[in-house]
Amino acid sequence: MSLASLLALGAEPTGARAARIRHSPQHVDGRFRNAGGAIPSGEPAVSAFAEWRGRGAARPDAVIPVVRPDFADRPADGLHAVWLGHAAVLVEMQRRRVLIDPIFSDRCSPVGFTGPRRLHPSPLPLADLPEIDAIVISHDHYDHLDLPSIVALTRRHAAPFLVPLGVGAHLERWGVPPDRIIELDWHESARVAGLTFTATPAHHFSGRGLTRDRTLWASWVIAGGERKVFYTGDSGYFAGYADIGRDHGPFDLTLMQVGAYSHGWPDIHMTPEQGLRAHHDVRGGLLLPVHWATFRLAFHSWAEPVQRLAAAAASDAVSLVAPRPGERLDVDAPPRLDAWWDALVPAGLTAR
Repeated sequence: MSLASLLALGAEPTGARAARIRHSPQHVDGRFRNAGGAIPSGEPAVSAFAEWRGRGAARPDAVIPVVRPDFADRPADGLHAVWLGHAAVLVEMQRRRVLIDPIFSDRCSPVGFTGPRRLHPSPLPLADLPEIDAIVISHDHYDHLDLPSIVALTRRHAAPFLVPLGVGAHLERWGVPPDRIIELDWHESARVAGLTFTATPAHHFSGRGLTRDRTLWASWVIAGGERKVFYTGDSGYFAGYADIGRDHGPFDLTLMQVGAYSHGWPDIHMTPEQGLRAHHDVRGGLLLPVHWATFRLAFHSWAEPVQRLAAAAASDAVSLVAPRPGERLDVDAPPRLDAWWDALVPAGLTAR
């Protein structure tokens, strides 16, 4: 393994960070657990192979269209969001900008020559990002915590990183100054740039190498003035969403993970229908689906998540947007749903 690959693995929490982890209610017998102490389960590989057979449409028929966002010197009033692909979103709230789970690399992998590769280019180079006020990370998997992106953001921006417990060990190894790292346990909050960030539960797991669950995973509540945004991170559906809605909702905008699901791992990623249910549970207003169309991480076709979500939302009268990567969304004046993906799906192929 090369030096770069070893660096990408990150670092184990030690010292005061490890001591804090040991006192977390989520940490049991040396590992973080999901709510109720549950550990993610999975089905045998043969089940996954059976699911893969015949799914088809692994890639779009043509290049997924992206839009280069046009940013002003400072964000406008109101609430805006730009989906940058996968789970990366730039939220503009209270004249501040928050970057969520940024990944600008061509692959989500510890190495550059193999691993899931983008189905579409990034809407803009990382170097062209506007000034960022805060960077939020949901957990330490490669498609959410991308070493090259973190290093570049550290050099180009002064924004602090808000991360779940233990993830700061990775960041420090990659050169992020300790005073720019804010680590939170579930239900803890921090105030940054006039916004309040709260780490809330998710049902997932963590790990970048052979060890698992040494760092925490989280969903996030971002609140500013009268506006609120909820981001699921990666998560299976669980009863805790209703608690989040009760304690922190309602939300003007929800960023819902709807892709990379499988019968073989029901505890770690939601299906589109479960994402819609979670949106209701947290008392969401406008729903923006994420975690689809950029990296193929499961056996369903690339467009199936949004096809299924659009069908379910239509019958449920939910306000749904599904912009092209890079399109700037005004939450107070959302566009009508434009099924742009239909032109990129082979005729006759529909969601299962």
